[in-house]
Amino acid sequence: MAVTGETPPLQAGKRERTGWYFYDWAMSAFNTSVVTVFLGPFLTTVTEIASGCAIDADDCEGVVHPFGITVAAGSYFAYLVSLSVFLTVFALPVMGAIADRAPRKKPLLAGAAFLGAAATIGFVFVTGDRYLLGGLLFIIANIAFGAALVVYNSFLPQLGGPDERDKISSRGWAIGYLGGGLLLLLNLLAVMSLSEEGNPQRTLDIARWSIVSAGVWWAIFTLIPLLWLREHPPLEAAASKGNVLTDGFKQLGHTIKQMRAYPLTLAFLGAYLIYNDGIQTVIALASQFGTEELKLEQDTLILTILIVQFLAFGGALLLGALANRIGARKTVLLSLALWLGVVTAAYWLPEGEPLPFMLLGAGIGLVMGGSQALSRSLFSQLIPAGKEGEYYGFYEISDKGTSWLGPLFFGLIFQMTNSYRTGIISLVVFFLLGGVLLAIVPLRRAIIAAGNTPPKLI
Repeated sequence: MAVTGETPPLQAGKRERTGWYFYDWAMSAFNTSVVTVFLGPFLTTVTEIASGCAIDADDCEGVVHPFGITVAAGSYFAYLVSLSVFLTVFALPVMGAIADRAPRKKPLLAGAAFLGAAATIGFVFVTGDRYLLGGLLFIIANIAFGAALVVYNSFLPQLGGPDERDKISSRGWAIGYLGGGLLLLLNLLAVMSLSEEGNPQRTLDIARWSIVSAGVWWAIFTLIPLLWLREHPPLEAAASKGNVLTDGFKQLGHTIKQMRAYPLTLAFLGAYLIYNDGIQTVIALASQFGTEELKLEQDTLILTILIVQFLAFGGALLLGALANRIGARKTVLLSLALWLGVVTAAYWLPEGEPLPFMLLGAGIGLVMGGSQALSRSLFSQLIPAGKEGEYYGFYEISDKGTSWLGPLFFGLIFQMTNSYRTGIISLVVFFLLGGVLLAIVPLRRAIIAAGNTPPKLI
């Protein structure tokens, strides 16, 4: 980003960029093995046990009463996702403000990442009917996941110029898919070799340990970016003159007021929050949909997610290359049209047949990474210099597992209709509305208004 009157930032080298990519490798294990595959079915089963339903019941319609609130067992996980993200609305922008003003960002990244990893490892204690413990650990892990992403994404503008960020962002997502996919492959091997037919408790235990493995993976590989990323001192105007925490809260209030001076940036952010909420809801609830509605076995679900992961690696790079030819916005709009087809096709998937579900997963894999990676790099162009952390704090309200409107909407639809299919098809509104809003935002004018130099293609 061009910053008038400031010392140009140090150019990032290959080692630093690789370190940045490796955090995506580290945390994607949580997004893939936990949020996308194991946690929904696992916590739903634990909740059904708490409601008095047998572990092998085929048609369990029990309810639980956390803190006196009546909740259908099938809606519990979706509501948890919404609650955790509602809480991030307050936590993540503050984390971003602190990151912009702190002299060192890496301790913030370490603290959030290791807290999330520890909460994930804590699922080793979620046994029997401890659905409340599982819910609390997930909320902590998901908020920490988002907080770490705020800091992680705030490094992006320091890693390359306007014409490089689409490629850098796409590579990060692609490497993340490889990391998440590799751990998921290991978990699939565990499911296939250790499961016993007619022993649902064994399946539940394998799922629990698979969740724990993601926390261990997340913690270990976070060490690489902590070693290889360099600290970039904040701009003098943003640097904290006193206590970083209290100054972060004060600065957040100023930023919220100042954001009104960048209405086009806010317009893009609004469009993104809507369409990405639909994407994240599909990702987070796909496993639950496959288990509860389509009656598919867990190994089928994991194999499908593996297909998604490894195709997403190529898809992220492919759409990144396409963006270099037609622009990032047109590429994202194309991916949203494909997402509409995915959601519509999901409604008509036949029960008990793995192949159509896998084919749909292949389609998701080809468009998933590119739509999100390019949105991230587009947003980096719209942020005033020195405000990266704060703006990404708002951005992360709907990124990589932290959606809230979609899961809440899905949960309410299921509670009213008792149909996962109706919940899935209702998500088309997010892709339609978000796509229309993205199409009408004048991005080049928005980038200039934020004080940045536009790339050649947008």
